[in-house]
Amino acid sequence: MGISAVAVFCGSKSGNNPLYEKHAAQIGVILASKKIRLIYGGENKGLMWKLAEAALLSKGEVVGIIPKLLLDDDKPNQLLTEFRVVDNLHERKQLFYQSCDAALVLPGGFGTLDEMFELLTWNQLKIQDKPIFILNSDGYYQHLIQHFQKMEADGFLYGTSLARVSILSAPEEIIPWL
Repeated sequence: MGISAVAVFCGSKSGNNPLYEKHAAQIGVILASKKIRLIYGGENKGLMWKLAEAALLSKGEVVGIIPKLLLDDDKPNQLLTEFRVVDNLHERKQLFYQSCDAALVLPGGFGTLDEMFELLTWNQLKIQDKPIFILNSDGYYQHLIQHFQKMEADGFLYGTSLARVSILSAPEEIIPWL
């Protein structure tokens, strides 16, 4: 099965490290160059927008999915290939998962982690079996990766901690998977 659509979870803020924006833009360009549809959170700010903007400038297909409660803060961008408004965050996640063949996690906050952990849980429970990639930009997720290993060592995981996740340290490392 080939990958035709990737859901990318990342921050609606850019963070303090310029590498985060650079990596987000590189991912957008890579997905567009491989003709892979980008599915993202639909916001016009932070890493989300750097990612989407780079994909759009590279003639990529970009789908934004946003819950109604965030529309007051962020108006739809007319450049997107598709913009979907859903009732709530749960519906947003459902649509993300149904629409993608794989997921990629970039730096972000609680929302990013929530989306990643739900995907990991669904894979563990065999509700789905989609590849999950974490872009560990400048070691952003290093502590979390160590915590995964601790969870495994202490007997709380089914299988190995990183069996369900591929850790990338640079955007181009995803290319062979695509």
